[in-house]
Amino acid sequence: MTNVNELACTYSTLILTDDNIPVTAEKINALLKAANVNIEAIWPTLFARAASHINVRDLITNIGSASAAAAPSAAVSAAAAPAAAASDSKKKEEKKEEKKEESEEEDEDMGFGLFD
Repeated sequence: MTNVNELACTYSTLILTDDNIPVTAEKINALLKAANVNIEAIWPTLFARAASHINVRDLITNIGSASAAAAPSAAVSAAAAPAAAASDSKKKEEKKEEKKEESEEEDEDMGFGLFD
């Protein structure tokens, strides 16, 4: 079951962020009081402190966004290209060895089952 305290503070934080109001414990408490929601006193303070360290609007707008991660990953992939090529060749060799081992195991199977 979802914790009502956390859920109420989460919604309050989202509402305040959407209205471009700074997220503070007092604002969360005021919003919850207006909505007739009773929660433990510690929760608004925790959420206000957490929201002060992050940009909630950017967090929400960049969920699942490939373009936000594309620029840093492009730079990393360009720098890691030589290492990636070497690791790809190693992976191919390992796959070939695994296939050989599997084929040898299949040859050893005589068609007898454990309970035949």
